[in-house]
Amino acid sequence: MGFRCGIVGLPNVGKSTLFNALTETQAAQAANYPFCTIEPNVGQVAVPDERLDKIAAIAKSAKVVPTQLAFVDIAGLVKGASKGEGLGNQFLGNIREVDAIVHVLRCFEDDDIQHVANRVDPLTDAEIVETELLLADLDSLEKRVPAAAKRATGGDKEARAMASVLGQALELLRDGKPARLTEPRDDEEARLFAQAQLLTAKPVLYVCNVAEEDAATGNAMSEQVFAKAHAEGAEAVVVSAAIEAELVTMEAGERAEYLAELGLSESGLSRIIKAGYKLLGLNTFFTAGPKEARAWTFPQGAKAPQAAGEIHTDFERGFIRAETIAFADYIGLGGEAGAREAGKLRQEGKEYLVQDGDVMLFKFNV
Repeated sequence: MGFRCGIVGLPNVGKSTLFNALTETQAAQAANYPFCTIEPNVGQVAVPDERLDKIAAIAKSAKVVPTQLAFVDIAGLVKGASKGEGLGNQFLGNIREVDAIVHVLRCFEDDDIQHVANRVDPLTDAEIVETELLLADLDSLEKRVPAAAKRATGGDKEARAMASVLGQALELLRDGKPARLTEPRDDEEARLFAQAQLLTAKPVLYVCNVAEEDAATGNAMSEQVFAKAHAEGAEAVVVSAAIEAELVTMEAGERAEYLAELGLSESGLSRIIKAGYKLLGLNTFFTAGPKEARAWTFPQGAKAPQAAGEIHTDFERGFIRAETIAFADYIGLGGEAGAREAGKLRQEGKEYLVQDGDVMLFKFNV
């Protein structure tokens, strides 16, 4: 289980430049005019994780397979998108298909790059996009909630739950608040809420696109965005799309030196991934052997059978037990044999809550 992030923002804030750099492709045309991205471009990115390389070295794995993260570069939005202005309908449709929104905000001055509103104000930019998403959700629920309430009077239990949870979301939207603040009362309401695919229910990661000289420390504009993210329970990172574009052209050693010169310890991609995992509540477990070492993404709070299902549904369906070694023990004891000898290889059952970094071997019978 990786996750799919939709990169959104106003035209000319650096979305496509960032997408090209992150995915190390030129699939998205980076041009200095609105709507240069017409169709959503999708790029699969290997998630960097030093732990996987260490595990592979000990296991003498012939192949190393990181987990994948998908970035979707979505067409630039303009005011009025919720009513179909610009590429509004297409934008809103594309954003329904992603797990999280990576909202790129321009936090740099550059007279050579046109801003759609001829000014640089990341908070106003964010408000424009958020308002369009909110209006689209509002329009949807003002039709759906009364219909569900009407069916509920006839004794339809699902309609009653739908009217309850979506009615709560509708009230939030009318107050100018995102639907993600909705609190479903039970699993059924949570299922129906997720099924509604509300745009403002998506978790948000703000990416402050700054000039190269501000990449390490940020600037006054990015500080405003971080304050906004903190108030909303969202995440924010500072990235320089220009630096990421430079990194694409370099070898691994050159990248490390270049980042160090700029006062950075890791790339923008790494920071975005870490913030995204935190935002969505994701962790990683590993499998390792002579053929391959592989990383797998799973939701925090998952039990062993659910994690096994990330590999194959048969693993979850026929789960018997999981041989489990904590990452620190695997590294410190030199792998599976050392962990087994030291009594650190555990036999875990169906109720085991998988921990980030666990090295696992699943036993199953279908």
